[in-house]
Amino acid sequence: MRGSFRTRRERAPVALLGIEEPLERARLLGEGFGEALPAAITLEELEERIARLATALDALPRRRDHGRLQLDLLLRDGRVEDKRLGLHPREFALLWRLAETPGEAVAPGELLSDVWQLNFRPETNSLAVHVCRLRAKLAGAGLDQVVRTTPAGSYVLAPDPEAPAIPLPADGAALDAHLRLPGEPAPPARTGEQA
Repeated sequence: MRGSFRTRRERAPVALLGIEEPLERARLLGEGFGEALPAAITLEELEERIARLATALDALPRRRDHGRLQLDLLLRDGRVEDKRLGLHPREFALLWRLAETPGEAVAPGELLSDVWQLNFRPETNSLAVHVCRLRAKLAGAGLDQVVRTTPAGSYVLAPDPEAPAIPLPADGAALDAHLRLPGEPAPPARTGEQA
């Protein structure tokens, strides 16, 4: 059972009451429970311990796991299995920010604000360069296609890091296939037009 409680995402910490054996309390804390307390506890102490757990909800997590990718805020680096990525501070900050909302597109302006603390779009390609370097390090660890660019130019951490990239169809008419109703045929190829 070790680690099974920790695998659940986004949950409030759980306090267990009535656990008399110290070794059992230690085991339960190791499993990820917020508190494991004996039955003989004053109401005041219980109230303070619960308040401490509630405060911990607002704290940043030390780690963010995304499939095989693990980010460590204290070390400011990422790992894929046992291989450290050797991220530079901005690369780590970019990946940490994208891992905050995996699967959701984050606009360049939002990344510049959150990571660079800029409220304007500079005349440089610094963001694109950092994303390119980050992608190269992830690809070197076997995680290419984890950081993707949307057609609108936003960046997204793929919801499933093992998911392959969606290949574009070779036929240009098939690019709008997602807009057609099921069973609706593709429009006929236009003749006489140049690409």
